[in-house]
Amino acid sequence: MLFDLLPNIVFAYPWVLPLLVVIPYLIYLKRSRKHKETASLQVSTLQHYRPLYSWKLRFRPLPLILRSIALASLIIAIARPQEKFTEEQTSGEGIDMVLCFDISGSMTSQDFKPDRLEAAKEIATNFVENRPGDRIGIVIFSSQSFTLCPITSDHNTVMNQIATIQNGYLTEDGTAIGSGLATSVDRLKDSKAKTKIVVLMTDGVDFGGVIPPDIAEKLAKLYGIKVYCIGIGTNQVLDANPNGKGGNQPEKLSFNDNLLKHISSETGGQYFTAASKESLAESYKSIDKLEKSKIETTTYNHFTEKFLPFVLIGLACILIELLLSLTVLRKFP
Repeated sequence: MLFDLLPNIVFAYPWVLPLLVVIPYLIYLKRSRKHKETASLQVSTLQHYRPLYSWKLRFRPLPLILRSIALASLIIAIARPQEKFTEEQTSGEGIDMVLCFDISGSMTSQDFKPDRLEAAKEIATNFVENRPGDRIGIVIFSSQSFTLCPITSDHNTVMNQIATIQNGYLTEDGTAIGSGLATSVDRLKDSKAKTKIVVLMTDGVDFGGVIPPDIAEKLAKLYGIKVYCIGIGTNQVLDANPNGKGGNQPEKLSFNDNLLKHISSETGGQYFTAASKESLAESYKSIDKLEKSKIETTTYNHFTEKFLPFVLIGLACILIELLLSLTVLRKFP
């Protein structure tokens, strides 16, 4: 608990703290003077003397220890330790957006490492981290669509939900782009935000689903929602992989970006092709630059004084030392 508090402690007068180095020097002077003042008597033998060691001798250093603690506590108190609390107030205009993930079987193709879907999840997580003023939701689709996370400003929840996305989350396979986009539009249609966008990530081969892509596109236009489409993948044939799902047969990767280009153009968004993990990251950077949130963050620092405990410790040590010096540890001439 103490270690959790220390990072928040600051001093109003930190230049007082170097006075603490005086304490070891004073201890050294005290002990040196004590040795010089010790009297000695030479005798031939100690055989007939009983040991003179008593509990008082054990506690003789105690006044010096108490005095040192008192001095250190008072120096720290004079430096005015304070606990610092930082409060941030955000104001301005954010953006409401939905990240729409294709989780169909084709998104497990390994022209990206480790595959298309995992690469999309990683880059999307980085994107969310860099959009502190926005409210973000998650929609996934294959042959059906599903709202994985409603629109929220809690980005930790959003990133945790992105981490859970996997192929097979929805039972039937397919690539119902129209259904995925329509569900995303439904999440945003009642939003009061001035800017509403959908970032749709798919390999662009549409089949299955009950809502055609052109109907979903018209719904997006109706509600003033811009759609940024990212076409993930390439038209290439991967080499045979004995350990993969396809056995020893080469895997043909299908990719058609004409549909995505049309959706982006009609809704006022832009289309990006991501043929690699690096180009996927660049696509997100471009969206980040195009859709800027107008957010102002004001930081307030609050301080709570913490010097009183040190004053009390110092005074208590002085009082105890005084009582001991006048009673059990009293010195007689």
